Amino acid sequence: MTLYPQLIIDALKTVRYPGTGKNIVEMGMVEDDLRISGMHVSFSLLFDKPTNPFLKSLVKASEAAIHAYVSKDVEVEIKTKAVEVQSAQPSTPNFSSFANVIAVSSGKGGVGKSTVAANLAIGLARLGHRVGLLDCDIFGPSMPKMFQVEDARPYSEEIDGKAMIVPIEKYGVKMLSIGFFVDPDTPTLWRGGMASNALKQLIGEAAWGDLDYFILDTPPGTSDIHLTLVQTLPITGAVIVSTPQQVALADARKGINMYTNEKVNVPILGLVENMSWFTPAELPDNRYYIFGREGVKQLAEEMDVPLLAQIPLVQSVCESGDSGEPAVLHPETPTGNAFLQLAARVVTETDRRNASQAATQVVKIH
Repeated sequence: MTLYPQLIIDALKTVRYPGTGKNIVEMGMVEDDLRISGMHVSFSLLFDKPTNPFLKSLVKASEAAIHAYVSKDVEVEIKTKAVEVQSAQPSTPNFSSFANVIAVSSGKGGVGKSTVAANLAIGLARLGHRVGLLDCDIFGPSMPKMFQVEDARPYSEEIDGKAMIVPIEKYGVKMLSIGFFVDPDTPTLWRGGMASNALKQLIGEAAWGDLDYFILDTPPGTSDIHLTLVQTLPITGAVIVSTPQQVALADARKGINMYTNEKVNVPILGLVENMSWFTPAELPDNRYYIFGREGVKQLAEEMDVPLLAQIPLVQSVCESGDSGEPAVLHPETPTGNAFLQLAARVVTETDRRNASQAATQVVKIH
């Protein structure tokens, strides 16, 4: 087989920069240094900065495109350079289009925060609200699986002269996740700045439209991502998720303190006690408090914040999350009803917060 430059260029035209709808050739990212020697091909890709969050994935995608459209036998060598090129830059989102921004947080992982966020978003949509959901967990995105849209690939649309990402919509919820743009089997090894830039793109360069509730499924703990969110969006309030056990409650306190810190000043709408008790399917009237009893309820009283819901631990919750049918879609079940009641309570507490407190300001940290 004889290689020639146009073969390589045509293959690279199939590689699109996430969120723009444009391929890397038309964006001017392929430098004019293409070299072919037998079955060896070398060239450079140009990026706006060395920390571009999509650098590694685009290099791999370019190599894969050449192997797929030219030949698997091609030896590909790709260099990267940081220069000024036409590239998507995070823009400032239109805050006025988000009536309420709600951060769903947890002090530690494994307490079911993403399950609560997904069910809350769908519950709000079922109550007639316009809802957006952003999976902010850059390193462990789970929303694509929970909504059973793992194979979805958001496209871009030109709006007012800008290429904007169009969110995936399901169950009445508009949703975006970094999981749509990375290999699900490959760990995301990004530094904090790279992750924050990717998150800003998903916020500022997406066609969210007018939303009554913009739900943020934040990573567990406290991190650069949380700082990026409060510096980018005026968060109306936070919903803290925890299990009743003491080790989880200790971390929940840290999450509460992070939001109520005087520099951040985000109100706590309330706490959600997840896995409050275990109810086996064959004994629906029995409750087994395997993680302790009413620990979150006691914490809510101690911190003087509302207890929004107590969600029981039943096998169907896990199964519904894995199958892409969150429990709230079945409000006739005890768990589904609990999540729908949670959504209604969040609406109540948000209205109360808006009536009694000034709007949250974006945090400016110098």
